[in-house]
Amino acid sequence: MELFDKLKAKAKANLQRIVLPEGNEPRTLSAADRIIAEGLAKVILIGVPADIMAMAGELKLEHIKDATIVNPADDNVIDVYAPILYELRKKKGMTPEQARQQARNPLYLGCLMVKNGDADGQVAGALNTTGNVLRAAFQVIKTQPGIEVVSGAFLMLLPESLPFGTDHIMVFADCAVVPDPSAKELAQIAVSAAQTARDIAGIEPRVAILSFSTKGSARHERVDKVIEAAKIAKEMAPDLILDGELQCDAAIVPGVAQSKAPDSVIAGRANVLVFPSLEVGNIAYKLVQRLGGVEAVGPVLQGLAAPVNDLSRGCFPEDIYKTIIMTCNQAIGMKANA
Repeated sequence: MELFDKLKAKAKANLQRIVLPEGNEPRTLSAADRIIAEGLAKVILIGVPADIMAMAGELKLEHIKDATIVNPADDNVIDVYAPILYELRKKKGMTPEQARQQARNPLYLGCLMVKNGDADGQVAGALNTTGNVLRAAFQVIKTQPGIEVVSGAFLMLLPESLPFGTDHIMVFADCAVVPDPSAKELAQIAVSAAQTARDIAGIEPRVAILSFSTKGSARHERVDKVIEAAKIAKEMAPDLILDGELQCDAAIVPGVAQSKAPDSVIAGRANVLVFPSLEVGNIAYKLVQRLGGVEAVGPVLQGLAAPVNDLSRGCFPEDIYKTIIMTCNQAIGMKANA
């Protein structure tokens, strides 16, 4: 069974409430209509109901009528959620009136619904920048206990000709958010990526924190950072199969691992690769994608207390559809681990 077939089956069996703040955006509506038609999630759209239904009519979408529509202009809605935002932000100087105004912002309103338990996850970014999507999530939903950094992972779906990962799936992180993580942040990224591997890829993680050195083959402060990150990650998650510092070939090729790192618990079979910086991760996933004929799915935002995922503003309805499905699976996994 292909990965998304598994994810759809899991989503259908455990329906999640996914809020889409860009409620009358055409690509978002098309994806939402498909999600509803296939019974994969309970969709919540934020926007003016008349505008949403008019756009659905133009697009000839038959199932949007079955979505829940939340109007940010409705004072009764704001009466519920503005006080939550005020309590979260009053120490930062926010006034009750400012909270009411901010709560009308669909990105914030969606996050407030998640925070209040009225939704299980949010997907946005077809119209909004990554910065705006993340800002609302940081301020309202915040990060998981023990995690201070939000990072971005890609699921790399390998062709059968490439004998790596588990079931031809690998997870790469961080490829999207943190430019130069500290050792502590890198450790948190590794632990978060392992959770992504379980919740979305459905694989038991074997995590390699990568470097240009394997087990002391080179000396440099950047190598020291990776060694320290591996130590911290092991303290955070003692049962996690994890090792570092490892060069990439020692992480994914058993023969090379036997030579370079014979005592490594990874043994050349890593399925989660954690990169020492954003530039390395971003370059690596794009090289693998383009040169290896690999499908890169994501980024999946990880580390938040509840799932919020960001879209490219150049995305297609298929991208939004898949991101909603992944967000459902993240929510299911996070509830199971709570």
